[in-house]
Amino acid sequence: MPTLQHPLADDRDVIAAADRLERASASGELSAPVRDLLGPADIERAYAVQHLLRTRREAAGARVVGRKVGLTSIAVQQQLGVDQPDFGYLFDDMDVEDGGKIRFGDILQPRVEAELAFVLARDLAEGPLDDDQVRAAVDYAAPAIEICGSRIQNWDIRLTDTVADNASAGGFVIGAARVPLDELDTTSVQMTMTVDGEIVSTGSGADCMGDPLAALAWLARTARDLGDPLRAGQVVLSGALGAMRPVIAGSVVRAELSGLGSVEISFD
Repeated sequence: MPTLQHPLADDRDVIAAADRLERASASGELSAPVRDLLGPADIERAYAVQHLLRTRREAAGARVVGRKVGLTSIAVQQQLGVDQPDFGYLFDDMDVEDGGKIRFGDILQPRVEAELAFVLARDLAEGPLDDDQVRAAVDYAAPAIEICGSRIQNWDIRLTDTVADNASAGGFVIGAARVPLDELDTTSVQMTMTVDGEIVSTGSGADCMGDPLAALAWLARTARDLGDPLRAGQVVLSGALGAMRPVIAGSVVRAELSGLGSVEISFD
């Protein structure tokens, strides 16, 4: 299905911001923040940039396979100086197999965070999209590592910068576990993430908006209201359970989530 044009797609500053971020991604040369074009808090125009970049990626052959919720952890919000969640798109070429390797330079300024992933069995397009409906739509949960990346120099971002930059999405890894929600208390999941064997981040499901399912419900309603609802088969990264951490070439990242097992990724 073709992506609908955003109402602000012809806004010259939206186009300029998209061009700036696209050049950075293509060249590897980091961009200045785009909030000088969009303003620090104009989230509608920031999502217009994100939408335009999504349209360009799809035109080049990429396929949307899900979404990510960002800025759900108080720790991550404090790191980035924001006070609300955001979302971005996951594309098929961002998917890295569990235990696999990724070339360090493929994602600019990479940082990692551990999350719960939800895979949907049903669309979330109609109805109240309340907690019960959202929970019933989940096929299973799995452990995940999100590889965040920023096209903006030194991660100098505010809310409009990260939203425009596809919520700083870079890649993702889904672990092997497939756990139905009737076997999992998502709020009590305990997370430990290591880099090269050293613990760098800890947290729990409760650190993600009180419950990762609350993040999924927020996303479901937001996506529906924007005219692009979540669909069966899509994966949703529900947001960090602890602080985001940087990695370097050679890093091995492993996350353990109670009740869900582990997930791992290496950087060449």
